[in-house]
Amino acid sequence: MQAEIMALRHQLMVLQRTRKSKRLALKRGDRCVWVWLSRLWSSWRSALIIVKPETPSSAGTVKDSVGIGTWKVRHGKSGRPRVPKQIRDLIRTMSRENQIWGAPRIQSELMKLGIKISEASVAKYMVRTPKPPSQTWRTFLQNHVSQLASIDFFTVHTVWFQVLFVFIVLAHDRRRVVHFNVTAHPTAEWTAQQMLEAFPFDSAPRYLLRDRDQIYREKFRKQVAVMNIDEVLSAPRSPWQRAYVERVIDSIRRECLDHVIVLDEESLRRTLRSYFSYYHRSRLHLSLERDSPESRPVQSVGRVVVFPEVGGLHHRYERVA
Repeated sequence: MQAEIMALRHQLMVLQRTRKSKRLALKRGDRCVWVWLSRLWSSWRSALIIVKPETPSSAGTVKDSVGIGTWKVRHGKSGRPRVPKQIRDLIRTMSRENQIWGAPRIQSELMKLGIKISEASVAKYMVRTPKPPSQTWRTFLQNHVSQLASIDFFTVHTVWFQVLFVFIVLAHDRRRVVHFNVTAHPTAEWTAQQMLEAFPFDSAPRYLLRDRDQIYREKFRKQVAVMNIDEVLSAPRSPWQRAYVERVIDSIRRECLDHVIVLDEESLRRTLRSYFSYYHRSRLHLSLERDSPESRPVQSVGRVVVFPEVGGLHHRYERVA
């Protein structure tokens, strides 16, 4: 009888304590009381009204108690092994670099590296993005850069105050100047012929980036259409939309033409031919991971020998046995 009275009074106290929050919550002390009553009184379930018998009994045992489990971990008892920091960092790296991969794919890659980890743990440490999984703009551009080319004109003044026009065609994949020519009187017909010389047979790119210069008139556009090239026009006064070809023109001026005197068309062709030979074979580009358009091997054996380029404006350094 006393045990039953104690059980009913305890339940009444719990109800009064949780009346404001309107949500029944048993504390650790409440569970301990019912565990103690279950050991002393065999009919303790008959007096339990506010919760099911399994709630205080199962949750109050030592093995299933969250608080006791936490206490064991804090006092050196073994628990669930923690994922090493190196593996966590690797999961985040894979998730960032492969945004369309899910947890099963990353888990499979880790298994191939000899790392055993559950799929739930992989999902826990993956990088979360608010947008749907998709490739980055850098990846998208790298997948299509081999299909892009740019064209542009720039002017050069000779020593006799004649204005010459230089036409260049740039392939985006390795920053290669695939064609150039010089003329004093550019026309749409002449420009269309340069496209044929730049891309013979079936070597034409899919897209051609250009500005809105009036030189690209109907004859030029017809020739480009025959070659199955789609023209992509930049906005007016927006050279940054053709950043690759504008940067090449800037490099030609700073690294070559600002340091020489141009006499005529043939003189300019000879100078540009020498510079483009250096540009493709020797000049290193930050955007190409510090390599040249025609990749240079790393040399580590032999003495260093210098070779002058562009009439001595630049130099190439190699090792020879």
